[in-house]
Amino acid sequence: MNRILFMAADFLSRPPGFYVMVVAMVLCTALVPFGLTNAVTYALSVAAIVITGVVLIQGYRDTAAIHAKLDEIVVSLRETRNDVVGLEHAEPEEIRQKLAMLEQEAAQRNGQAT
Repeated sequence: MNRILFMAADFLSRPPGFYVMVVAMVLCTALVPFGLTNAVTYALSVAAIVITGVVLIQGYRDTAAIHAKLDEIVVSLRETRNDVVGLEHAEPEEIRQKLAMLEQEAAQRNGQAT
């Protein structure tokens, strides 16, 4: 199922997919004078849900790519700690604790530098 969703999101996030959605919405709107208001409302609601799904999937893909790139940077730098790699998969409380620790360390380093 994920493969189908990612393929659909990939198609709909490109210009041809966008044009298909626009044509479908225009066709649905053209059916209103023929008394198909309920069908048009349903079709446009489904289109809105599909577009929302596309945005969410594309956001997930972008975020995953950014995390992979940041993990690569962290791993490649010798003076960094690798315990933050994969932190995006941790529980929210663990992320908050790690963030607080990193902020505290950064404040201490700023205090030493001055």
